[in-house]
Amino acid sequence: MNQSELQQQERYRQRGYSDDLLPTPKDQRTWKGINYFTLWMGSVHNVPNYVAVGGFLILGLSTFSVMAAIIISSFFIAAAMVFNGAAGSKYGVPFAMILRGSYGVRGALLPGILRGCVAAIMWFGLQCYAGSLAFLILIGKLWPGFLALGGDFNLLGLSLPGLIAFLIFWAINVLIGFGGGKVLNKFTAILNPCIYVVFGGMAIWAISLVGLEPILNYVPANTMVAENPVFLFLVVINAVVAVWAAPAVSASDFTRNAASFKHQMIGQTLGLIVAYVLFAVASVCILAGASIHYGVDTWNVLDIVQKWDSLFASIFAVLVILMTTISTNATGNIIPAGYQIAAIAPKKLSYKKGVMIASLISLIICPWKLMENQESIYLFLDIIGGILGPVIGVMLAHYFIMMRSDIDLDALYTPPGNYNYFEHGFNVVAFAVTIVSVVLSLGGKFIPLFEPLSRVSWFVGVISAFALYIVFKRRETVLQSQQV
Repeated sequence: MNQSELQQQERYRQRGYSDDLLPTPKDQRTWKGINYFTLWMGSVHNVPNYVAVGGFLILGLSTFSVMAAIIISSFFIAAAMVFNGAAGSKYGVPFAMILRGSYGVRGALLPGILRGCVAAIMWFGLQCYAGSLAFLILIGKLWPGFLALGGDFNLLGLSLPGLIAFLIFWAINVLIGFGGGKVLNKFTAILNPCIYVVFGGMAIWAISLVGLEPILNYVPANTMVAENPVFLFLVVINAVVAVWAAPAVSASDFTRNAASFKHQMIGQTLGLIVAYVLFAVASVCILAGASIHYGVDTWNVLDIVQKWDSLFASIFAVLVILMTTISTNATGNIIPAGYQIAAIAPKKLSYKKGVMIASLISLIICPWKLMENQESIYLFLDIIGGILGPVIGVMLAHYFIMMRSDIDLDALYTPPGNYNYFEHGFNVVAFAVTIVSVVLSLGGKFIPLFEPLSRVSWFVGVISAFALYIVFKRRETVLQSQQV
């Protein structure tokens, strides 16, 4: 760390910012393309994603169309992650601070809470519950009597074995979250080869059982009434991209460690595209093949693993599913939540305290209710995409168009009570545009005329917010110049 960086860090500490929120010094930005490649390669293979693919298959699209839609979605995800992470890789600054640049010191509170304290916490709880189901299978294979503990005990829909499995798995996720990105990177390097052994093996198993042609021609028994196939294709793409709505907003939390923009661009792009090509083929083959083989529509990989006769294969597959769930949960949920909560009160809250607060809230919201069926998953993804898409649109428009990729860090790390970014620390245009875009994205849930827009909520939110922000911000600039 050079002398100017040391002085900068000390200056921001004196202004009340914790070390977790300070810019990462250049000599500590060591992540190369391979680090980002491995970070995301395993994140797509998790239980909620497979459940979502099951929902895609019952829309009425062919299995090939579903695979194509998933692959195309990876390009949009990569673009969102790379470009919204550009500021992080240039300045080494976390998302919580980048958000201030777009919305103002005070204005950043609402979108920050939506990402870090709503979307992240809900996803964290959902992934913990999904992983606990796999953990329960693992315990049941090793100790069958465990599944009978508690008899008729039921706590808000969870049996005693289910509750114990959930709490243990939740605690493991919290511990990984405490370790932050450095622990996670080492974790994923070990995990990724195992992921592709398991899911690649499951795909080969499914194809060997029923053949590739029946899989490609597979039509679920409970297919929905056919709609416009082109629109349904877009709906699938939107749903896949919406899974990444929250990580895309806070991409700077990981790109702040990048050695350069080029490294994070190449690593994230290749990692996400390669991962989704493999996921598209594997998920459709596994779910369609298992449904044909067992004679009943099967949308959860855990249901498939549980039916295997081989104890070793079942245990190994479940362990890998557990590890990939932990990796996904830390990357996209608990780490960003920890940073965002710490940013709410930087003098009093550290990153680890933020992780603990987010984790406790995730218990209270009963996340198992989100995985009751495909419809609840769809609704959840639409809402998350509709809420966070506009935030991404505003951030991209502000950083690339209005700021021309230039941030004044001294103004961004303003002393308490001194709001150098926007009048009274509040970007009125960003806030208004976000609200309008959210209404456009999610209005269809309440207004029938807007219903098609709500089914492609992420795209509507990003595009409308990006365009509206540029138009109104430039108009504001013209009016201010006329007044002068």
